[in-house]
Amino acid sequence: MGAKPGQYILSVRGTITLETVVQFQEAVRASAADPSLIIDLTEVPYVDSSALGAFVQAYVSCAKSGRRLALVGPNHRVRTVFHLTSLDLLFPTYATLPEAEAALA
Repeated sequence: MGAKPGQYILSVRGTITLETVVQFQEAVRASAADPSLIIDLTEVPYVDSSALGAFVQAYVSCAKSGRRLALVGPNHRVRTVFHLTSLDLLFPTYATLPEAEAALA
């Protein structure tokens, strides 16, 4: 849960790769009851193509159910992968968690 009611904050630590993507997907599904999902990526050094697929799934799921989704703190490497695949166009991204919480309030 987030600091504000209805916001689910998913704090991810470590890489999101083929080995960890199922755990990431399960964590995203656990947020389904909340109107907003904020994925904190400040401690994610790297994502691979399986992670990108999981982010697209999260986006589609949220869009279909009318939920809001935002990302927080992706590092330069993660931002570059999102930019090269144009996924950066799908996700509002914020530098800090308080910024994301305020924007989705």
